Amino acid sequence: MVTIMNRKMTLNEIKQKAEDMPLEEAVLWLCDILPHYGISVAKLADTFSKRLVRLNEERKRLQQMSQYEIMARNKGFVHIGGIDEAGRGPLAGPVVASCVVLPENCIIEKLNDSKKISSSVRDKLFDIIKNEAIDYGVGMVMHDEIDEINILNATKKAMIQAVNKLKHKPDYLIVDAVELPIAVEQLTVEKADSLSVSVAAASIIAKVTRDRWMEKSHTLYPEYGFDAHKGYGTKEHIEAIKKYGLSPIHRKSFTQKWWNY
Repeated sequence: MVTIMNRKMTLNEIKQKAEDMPLEEAVLWLCDILPHYGISVAKLADTFSKRLVRLNEERKRLQQMSQYEIMARNKGFVHIGGIDEAGRGPLAGPVVASCVVLPENCIIEKLNDSKKISSSVRDKLFDIIKNEAIDYGVGMVMHDEIDEINILNATKKAMIQAVNKLKHKPDYLIVDAVELPIAVEQLTVEKADSLSVSVAAASIIAKVTRDRWMEKSHTLYPEYGFDAHKGYGTKEHIEAIKKYGLSPIHRKSFTQKWWNY
C-alpha cells in the first residue's frame, strides 16, 4: 500500500503525485496501487488512461506533420526552418512572417495551422513555441510599403526578414506556398501550415505577433474595431471606413473601392 509517513495517501495526494509524473508512468502507478484504494483510484486511473490515449493520438498526428522535416533530415539537412505569414488579406496593418526551427522529435500538443485553433490556444502555444524552438525570427512589412510594392512582394520581403533574424542561417526551408529568392535549399508546399510542424509553428508566431500589433493599434484608432477583426474586411470594418475615412494604417490599394483619397 502507498503511504506518506506511515499513513494512507488521500485521493488528492494520489492525483497530485500522478500529475507530477510522466503520463505513461502515472497510468502504470495508478493501476499498481488500484487494488489498495478501490473505485476512487480506479476512476482516476481511467481518466489518466484516456488522457494517455489522446496523447498518443496527438503524437501520431504530429509525427505525420513532421514528414517534410524528417525527409529533410534524411537528406542531411540540420537547421530546418518553417516559414509562414499572417496578414496578406486585411485592409489595414502589416503583413508579418515568421521562420521557426524546431528540434528533432519536438512534441508540442495542439500545434496546428493557426487558423484551425482558438486565439486562447494560439496565445499559449506562442510562448511554448518560443521556449521550445531552436531558433526563430519575425519579419514585418508595413501597410504603406505594401501599397508601394504589392502584397506578394511584401510577403516575400517579410519572409526574408524573418530568415535573416535567425541566429544561425538555415540550410533548408519549408515555405507555405511562396518561393523565396534566397540562396537556401527550400521546399514550397501549398497549405504547409497544416502539413508541417515547423510551418504551423511559424504560422502561430506570425499570427499572434500581428494580432497583438493590431490590438495596440485599436487604442489609437478605436472607431475601426481593430481589436475585433484585426484589419480584415468585415461588414463593421467597411462601414467604419465609409463613415470615418481611412486611418493612417489602412492599405490604400486595398480600400479604394470604399474610399476615394
